[in-house]
Amino acid sequence: MNASRNVPRWQGWFVGLVGLAALLVFAPLGLYVWASGGSSEPAGAVGVAAAPYVPVEDAAVSGCRIDPASRRLLADIEVKSRAPGVGSYVVTVGFRQDPPLGTAQALVRLDRVAPGIAARGEAVGPVWPAGVTPWCGVVGAEFEGAEFAGPVRVGPSGVGPG
Repeated sequence: MNASRNVPRWQGWFVGLVGLAALLVFAPLGLYVWASGGSSEPAGAVGVAAAPYVPVEDAAVSGCRIDPASRRLLADIEVKSRAPGVGSYVVTVGFRQDPPLGTAQALVRLDRVAPGIAARGEAVGPVWPAGVTPWCGVVGAEFEGAEFAGPVRVGPSGVGPG
């Protein structure tokens, strides 16, 4: 008696199609891993790039007030540098009403800021209407130093009046 006669003919095709499907699914994945240069080095090993430096994390608004004489909004800026060298920070400060109905901005430049040293500056905003709660916050920051080819830009963060 021949055992091959008891096996339906479609099972051979089924096994072939499953093999082809597996090849179509896993071959691109293998090529992707191969092309990405899959390194066997751990993440903290020498030669692996560190996380990018983000200067907005160094800048903060330490005070937000209205000058009683001129009614202008004033924001105290503090930068605690984590940059790998001495350089200049340009901090963009945003001023808005609560609820936000528009945003005014001012730039503050702090030169020769060294790592680990706090630098302070003041941003002067627009004339502020009476009875309106202000908001002052860091909208962006740039750092220019000898180690960087150009400015590094970032996104917003902020604090309320204080």
